[in-house]
Amino acid sequence: MAKSVLIISRQAPWSGLGPREALDIALAGGAFDLPLGMLFLDDGVFQLTPGQAPAQVQQKDLTANVQALPMFGVEELFVAASSLRERGVGAASLNLEAQVLEDDALAALVDRFDQVITL
Repeated sequence: MAKSVLIISRQAPWSGLGPREALDIALAGGAFDLPLGMLFLDDGVFQLTPGQAPAQVQQKDLTANVQALPMFGVEELFVAASSLRERGVGAASLNLEAQVLEDDALAALVDRFDQVITL
């Protein structure tokens, strides 16, 4: 049986290559039916917010990649409640449905997976 993988994305979508790489890993893993989940933490929560203008900072728009996650079998999506609160983002405003977890549940989430990749 394939090992399960949790991908933790901590960077804003306009901050460089990390967010795109995290999404690429998730989409590729999902295409091969690997058991994986994705956690959006810290500024990574901005990947789930609408109304981004990445061209203004010469970055590519990741919205389509994020919205494709469930189509590629990546259905275990999580977001840190504290990260949302600290950034003034409401869970209802996210582009994609994700399970909102408090900090005490994050450790249990990480323990559920065999491998963890943080970008």
